[in-house]
Amino acid sequence: MFSLEGKIAIVTGGGSGIGKAISILFARQGADVHIIELNADAAEETVIEIQKNNGKAYAHGCDVSNQNQVLDIFYQIGAADILVNNAGIAHIGKADTTSEEDFDKVFAVNVKGAYNTLFAAIPFLKKSESPVILNMASIAAVVGIADRFAYSMSKGAIYAMTMSVARDYLEDGIRCNSISPARVHTPFVDGFIAKNYAGQEEEVFARLSQSQPIGRMGKPEEVAALALYLCAEESGFITGNDYPIDGGFIKLNN
Repeated sequence: MFSLEGKIAIVTGGGSGIGKAISILFARQGADVHIIELNADAAEETVIEIQKNNGKAYAHGCDVSNQNQVLDIFYQIGAADILVNNAGIAHIGKADTTSEEDFDKVFAVNVKGAYNTLFAAIPFLKKSESPVILNMASIAAVVGIADRFAYSMSKGAIYAMTMSVARDYLEDGIRCNSISPARVHTPFVDGFIAKNYAGQEEEVFARLSQSQPIGRMGKPEEVAALALYLCAEESGFITGNDYPIDGGFIKLNN
């Protein structure tokens, strides 16, 4: 089950965290994985790890907020069956403490970046026999998260784009869904805590973990498993949906 044999999968932000876990799993299931990543060294490290396990993967250094760069990469690849829009950045701030510069940066990467890859990928996906788009949204798209104004805005946009694309490309056979994780334990989380809460790392990590009713953060591999299902042919009847993977955060955090 859940074979991706013969599929060409393109994963943005596949050099670390959730994107890396998705890239590794998809390659294990037989896909040719193309990693689009701003950090080219991180992408190469993921590729090496995949190749050590006899998988097929390729790294492409690219700023997803630059449409010309994105188009060039897709033309080089030349085909696509699966697009995973995972690249994104975080930001801390409220509406009146978020600078215009920071707001624009979050929008450029998280929203315009997803648009750019959609714009580049859809002509190729239309030629696929079983095309799939999977966008990485967030619980922040549907619930209020303190001090995450710009980030929440961007993930709300991802949710809306998912529904729009799912509707617009039904006749082309393109399925489009999104995943909305709560906190997932990635190197980014560790770096974020170290940078913003020096000396309080253990306390802050425990507090962030306990904010999920299940009592811990998610694992990148758990998100990757859901991504695999939504991109495999076994989920062929699913489109236009968002899937929280949140340890009960949305429904049980009363």
